[in-house]
Amino acid sequence: MKKHGCFNRYVLNLVGWLTIGLLAGCGGGSDGGGGTSAPGIVSVSLTDAPACGYEQVNVTVRKVRIHQSDSANDNGPGWSEITLNPPRTINLLNLNDPTQPHLALESLGETTLAAGHYTQLRLVLVDNTGNQADANWIILAGDDPNDPTKRHALETPSAIRSGIKLINQFTVNSGERVDLLLDFDACHSIVHTGSNKYILKPVIKVIPTVLNGIEGYLDASLFTNQPNTNNNVNNVLVTAQVNGQIVRAVVPNTNTATPELFGKFFLARLEPGHYDVVITADGRATKVISGVPVPTGTSITAVSTKSMPAPPLTLESSTTQSVSGTAILSNPADDDGTVTVAAKQSLTDGPTITVKTGVAMVLDAAAPVGDYSYTLTPLPVARPWLGAYSTPLPVSFTEQPADVGGIYTIHGSGRTLAANYNVQTPSPLTVDLNGGSQVNQNFTLTP
Repeated sequence: MKKHGCFNRYVLNLVGWLTIGLLAGCGGGSDGGGGTSAPGIVSVSLTDAPACGYEQVNVTVRKVRIHQSDSANDNGPGWSEITLNPPRTINLLNLNDPTQPHLALESLGETTLAAGHYTQLRLVLVDNTGNQADANWIILAGDDPNDPTKRHALETPSAIRSGIKLINQFTVNSGERVDLLLDFDACHSIVHTGSNKYILKPVIKVIPTVLNGIEGYLDASLFTNQPNTNNNVNNVLVTAQVNGQIVRAVVPNTNTATPELFGKFFLARLEPGHYDVVITADGRATKVISGVPVPTGTSITAVSTKSMPAPPLTLESSTTQSVSGTAILSNPADDDGTVTVAAKQSLTDGPTITVKTGVAMVLDAAAPVGDYSYTLTPLPVARPWLGAYSTPLPVSFTEQPADVGGIYTIHGSGRTLAANYNVQTPSPLTVDLNGGSQVNQNFTLTP
């Protein structure tokens, strides 16, 4: 069984595809020759962004709904639907590794659509029966996924029971195909409360569907490499970042049944541009490749290979410490918000990077409203290593100056149904881990 740990522990698999094929039917217009419009095709796929602290994240899909109006009433006319009968339970963490055969594609069905302009998608999940985890549930990292007593129900607020509403404009032209990919961010879609509830607050965005990105190999010494075990016990994670913001993250392939792919990572489906590739693992120093180009929507850029002259990358050893504290939302209406906390480093003659991130826990058992507890661990104390991307490979790395090692800035952000909380006080919140772990690193967030 492949285990998936906490994003802030870096045990996760992140990139994969779950296909919902929607075949667009004939529209009411003309094809220009006096005939009926030819069929078009709309393809909708689902992928999983980083997940936090879970062995499984299961959702049960009942249907997909599509409408031309972004303000259409739930029970109004004009909806086109794909109905899954019976509804299908999907572990998002099984659909997340593009180095696996067939990219982990799974079709959910198809429907006809008239040619035209569409602005709304809804992903409709089956609601749990009371507090029973029989439709949507998680299993925490390290728990037995075959033990029903280890299931934690994902509560679904009333606002999403009619379907997770996605506003995204697209046009179905006669005889053409439109591909949409829904990025279901399991990490930021689950709120853990102080009373030990797990609430589903879906964060889904539409991203490019073309297969491009950044690939490479990591040395097998970073993994246990033992059959039938969790081969990623060191929580190895590779992220593509822009200005310190994680765009995509992935755990390398650790399937011993395909040794030719062991240690391979693929940061897929990136917008054309330049990215900083950040590699982390428990007990290891961070390694960064800056300025990795992805020139086009079909470009795949390699940063290392399986063998010489650009062998798999490895990471140096490091002691680790932690940062913890309380994040406070200023005057929220309730405790239904989500707060994300990140530990960042600014590299000398290099980019600012995120080394660790996690979702804070709601302290809902006591007043005041809006308090969230966070812990970021483990954070390496050793100096990170930086290399600028260049060809031909391999990339040459240099250890950062001593005043970078163990120095982090803590950044928080929050969101509720009413507002986004992006102004932090104090900012920056700088911590030095060279003397040990830091506690009571508190800050306030305002809209």
